[in-house]
Amino acid sequence: MPTILIILGWRLFFYSNEGNEPIHVHCRKADMECKYWLDRDHFDIEEVFAYNMSPKDKRQIRKIIYDHFEYIEEQWDEFQRRLQ
Repeated sequence: MPTILIILGWRLFFYSNEGNEPIHVHCRKADMECKYWLDRDHFDIEEVFAYNMSPKDKRQIRKIIYDHFEYIEEQWDEFQRRLQ
């Protein structure tokens, strides 16, 4: 499960064995955790789950994901290539 970014205490990472899910990123900070799917075609994200997060925390991680959207896509593609 490679870490791709650490920003403002948030660790963004992938898991290697998640079936055929669309591009997504897991995020963890202290006792908070969430997962977002990325929609490449519409430059959008969808919250899949969030644990122990306030609305402020959700806004912060969403901004981080949007600010690094292309980088996350690139890292996802590279990660998937290595798995094949």
